[in-house]
Amino acid sequence: MGGDEAPRLIVEGARLAADRDGMHVLLVGRPEEIGDLPSTSSGSLSIKAASEVIAMDAEPATSVRRMKDASIVRAAEAVRDGEAKALLSAGNTGAAMASSLLRMGRIKGVSRPAIAVPLPVFGGTPSTLLDCGANAECQPEWLVQFAQLGAEYNRARFGVETPRVGLLTIGEEAGKGNELVKAASALMAEIDWADRCGASYIGNVEGGDLLTGVADVVVADGFTGNVVLKAMEGIMAITRTEVRAAIGSTAEAAATRPIVDPLLDPVFDTLNAGKTGSAMLLGTKGVCLISHGSSSAETISHAIRTAGQIADDGVVDILRASIAASA
Repeated sequence: MGGDEAPRLIVEGARLAADRDGMHVLLVGRPEEIGDLPSTSSGSLSIKAASEVIAMDAEPATSVRRMKDASIVRAAEAVRDGEAKALLSAGNTGAAMASSLLRMGRIKGVSRPAIAVPLPVFGGTPSTLLDCGANAECQPEWLVQFAQLGAEYNRARFGVETPRVGLLTIGEEAGKGNELVKAASALMAEIDWADRCGASYIGNVEGGDLLTGVADVVVADGFTGNVVLKAMEGIMAITRTEVRAAIGSTAEAAATRPIVDPLLDPVFDTLNAGKTGSAMLLGTKGVCLISHGSSSAETISHAIRTAGQIADDGVVDILRASIAASA
């Protein structure tokens, strides 16, 4: 029920995931609004009824506590009860987080969950940026734990044996940044990262480093991380649109398309956030993924595939074991 064009595009994305990847998708919401489910050539679609919907502008925690039959609450309970193996939402992000925390629970030892977003790296494996919005205000110790969670996630998802962890700030030199960053940097420099989680700490990184592969994991507070992420996504989308428009702006330019398009398509494909489709909430006992409200059906289908892969890879168990070992 969450998303700008829900439930229509969500259902269509689920159908694509079922047809292409054989996924079994449980759609949670109001059956009368979801309507008749489309047929699929493989996989399956089914409905779990929920009578209430938490609006995008609703206060998350209060709504989750009061609206017991909200679709996002019932979806989190389905994961908790083993009815589903992962939760995906394109609705109210705060409600998805609150439902996951209240219904699935938090991994023991995790101070705060963090939203981890894969960033494209040309010619390399994706890096991981976190936190991207779960915690607007942070403590230095939380950033240290985000680094650990991010390193374990990056290794499990992308196979990086020794993830390089960087702290996002305004300069590479030691001591650059606000008080939060300075305090977190001092804590991170004291840790034996190889012993803690098989990672290495490379110090400060700047915004211009995010797509270069300098670091495999980039740590920020949720306010900074979310602003950076939205800015990058906006720039990527505008660049794709404007370059395509420029190529078609004249007959001479359009004539180059047979040559130019095959060269540009892989670049734009790499920069297309919709190919990943979602971000994982690290730190809860169940798999929770969050997509944009503006997600297309194609994006939702990619997100469903990602959710299944993360569940099958046992990422939550890996995070749980790492936190327990470092306690």
